[in-house]
Parts: sequence; structure tokens; C-alpha cells
Amino acid sequence: MIELIEGNSHEFFGVPFRIYPKESPYVSPLKDDLVRSLDSRQNPLFLNHGEGSFFTVRRKGIPIGRISAHIHTASNERHGKTQCYFGFFDCADDPEAAKMLLDTAETFGRKRGMTEIIGNFNLTAMQMMGVVTDGFEHAPYTDQVYNPPHIPKLLEANGYERTFPATTFEVDITSLDPETLIPEDAHARLKEAGLEWRQLQKKGFKQLMRDTCDVLNAGFHANPMFVPLSHEEFLFQAQDMMWIIDPRISSIVYKDDQPVAVTVCIPDLNPLLKRTRSRLGLTTPWHYMRHRMNRKRAIVIFSSVVPELHGQGVAPSMLYRMIRSLKEAGYEKMGITWVGDVNKASLRVVEKTGGTPLHRVHLFRKDLA
Repeated sequence: MIELIEGNSHEFFGVPFRIYPKESPYVSPLKDDLVRSLDSRQNPLFLNHGEGSFFTVRRKGIPIGRISAHIHTASNERHGKTQCYFGFFDCADDPEAAKMLLDTAETFGRKRGMTEIIGNFNLTAMQMMGVVTDGFEHAPYTDQVYNPPHIPKLLEANGYERTFPATTFEVDITSLDPETLIPEDAHARLKEAGLEWRQLQKKGFKQLMRDTCDVLNAGFHANPMFVPLSHEEFLFQAQDMMWIIDPRISSIVYKDDQPVAVTVCIPDLNPLLKRTRSRLGLTTPWHYMRHRMNRKRAIVIFSSVVPELHGQGVAPSMLYRMIRSLKEAGYEKMGITWVGDVNKASLRVVEKTGGTPLHRVHLFRKDLA
């Protein structure tokens, strides 16, 4: 016998720990962050731009699957869609449970007039996105999705089809010479341009995050699926970054005291989350200090340059500075969050760094007839 439960965040968080083996590469977001993001009374995504809910399925009283369903109204309006998003689809290899979860998400969308369902979105295109379809043997970095091979099979068995192919990458920093990433005259040209480079640090963090949000919105404006974020939304997502950021490896650039470019690169927290089972407890500070002393992996969350400075050497200069800083700080590997197959420019940059594919990722969609 299986039963559907709605809105139990404790149970929702615990599903992957029950259904995936301990040796699985899967890493959960921090429990407090996950619960906060799903709370429609806190998350500006739901307060300002839509509605959502989340569900678990129990078999004989034991949670074996979960899914979220939500409407991102701002995305539908911007891109002319009537889509319902599903996210956090984690399920035992149990066809009956998977069907119940997916049917529930589809019904959520139909009742609200949606004609298509698509995911995973955890919760938007600027957060964790997609379903892993290859590279299951590789451990993900922070902000990269992961699922075992049976998840795409369960989706396809329920009439979902793959769309928007993308890839996550890993770069071996130890063998990369930063000088190969930037034209010889770039340093002099950028110096003449009057740019000021600052670190992303705890001091003045909220204003730095507002400036980062503005540069992100300007630089990503034309990207597929992108929806501009308000300062409120961005700060909600980034508020805990202040405690984990390594100011040596992220930077924001100003011209005439206006933000014009930013690279957000953070230490990979997944080894720490794996050891603590993504929970805050009495031993968390000890694990954190140990992790901080031995961290070797970092992840690029995003890099953005305002359109007025495109093609002027700012982007390669930021990449050069980031790689140089990572090497100097003792990092050895760098992850890159998903890059869509349609983004040829970013793929060329990844190729220049010698990045190797980590996971193949797709969105999965279905018409809601």
C-alpha cells in the first residue's frame, strides 16, 4: 500500500537518505536551506511570482519518494509559456510510487491551467536544474544536480521526453596555466579602462550581493530561461554564502563606481555536507574547520559581464584572475555548473580551460493534455 503526503518538510528532506545507498554520490542540500526554500511564507519566489507545494510517497509507512510542483509565473510571463515546474524528484526504483508522484505534480499544473510540465527545477533555472542522464559515477560539486540512472528511466516510462541538453564540467587547475586564458595586451587595455577589482567578502556583503544581482541580470538578460531576480530574491538565495565564501577566489569589478562584472566562485561544500548528512549539529563546527583546512575543490556558480563591456577582454581577464587565485590558494579542481549545448560561447571557454565533462544533464518535459 502506498500513500501520498503533502507538506511534510522533515520527511521530504529524509527521502534520499532512505532510498539511495550510503556510497551514492548524491549529496543533499543543507536541511535548513531546503526547508526554508520550500516555505511559501518565506521564499520570495512563491510570495511574489507563483505558488507551489511538495509531496512524499510512503510505502508501508516508509517514505520512498518525493517531488515538488510549482508555478514560476514570472518565467511563464517572460517566455510566453504555460509551464508547471517539477523539482527534487527523488524516488526508489518503484514504478508505482514514481507514477503517483508525477501524476500529483501534473495534476497540480492542470488545475492551474498549465499545458506543460518540465523539470527538475530546484527551484529555478538559476538554481540546481536538470536530471543527470550520464556520468553517474562522478561525484557532483555544490550546486550541481545528481540522481542515479533509474530516475530518467522512471520519467520516460511516464511519458516524459528529454529536452535542453547540457553538461557540467570539471577543470584540473594544477595543470592549467592562467596565462593561456588571456590575450597578451589585455592587462594594459583593462588598466586603461579604469576598472577597479574588489573581493566578495563579508564586509558590506549585502550591498555586494545587490551589485552582483544587478550584473547578473544585465549579463544574463538574453540567456534561455533566464528571469531577472529582485534583490530580495537574490539575497534570499545567497544569504548563507557570507559564511562559506572564500574572498580570494571571487571578484566584482567596478567602473566609475558602478558594478560591471562579477565572478562567483565558492569552495565545494559537498564533502562537508556528505560527512554531516546535510544537518547542523554539535559536531558541525569541527567538521567545517577540518574541511576548510583541507578543501581542494571549488565551483564556479556564475560569471557575468554587462553587455556594454562584452568583447573588451573583461571576461577572459576575470577567468585568468580566478584561476590564478585558485592555484595560489591551493585548490586543485574546479567545477562548472551546467552549460547548455546552445551556449557555444561558454562551451568554447570551457574548452580553453581543458574542462572535462562531468555529468550529462537534460530537462524532462511532458504535455498536460
